[in-house]
Amino acid sequence: MPRFVVLEHESPRGRHWDFMLETGESLATWALAAPPDSPQIVAADSLADHRLAYLDYEGPVSGGRGSVKRWDAGTYQPERRDAAEVVVALHGTRLIGKATLRRSADRPGGWQFSFAPL
Repeated sequence: MPRFVVLEHESPRGRHWDFMLETGESLATWALAAPPDSPQIVAADSLADHRLAYLDYEGPVSGGRGSVKRWDAGTYQPERRDAAEVVVALHGTRLIGKATLRRSADRPGGWQFSFAPL
C-alpha cells in the first residue's frame, strides 16, 4: 500500500502542514493552512512533488526554508484522483478516515482539504 505523511512545517511563510501522498517515485504535496484533523474545510495549495525521503525525514529544510516535524504518517488507499478531486482512505496514527482534496471554486489554482474520521 502507498504511504502518506503529514509534516508540520515551520517556514518563513508561516506554519503550515505538508500533506504528502506517495505516487510512485515522488510525493504529491499540498500545503494545508491548518492541521488536517480540523473540523472545518482547510485551504490548501498544491506544491511541486517532493522526494520520497520526506516520508521519513524530520529536521531543517535546505535553502533557509525552515524545519519540518512529522505530525502523522501511515498508508493510504486511493479512491479517486482526477484533475478536480483527490479522495484517499488514510490509515495513520492520528488520521484514520477519508481525506478529500477538491479544486477551489473561489480561489483559482487553490484546493480545499477536508477530513472525515471513521
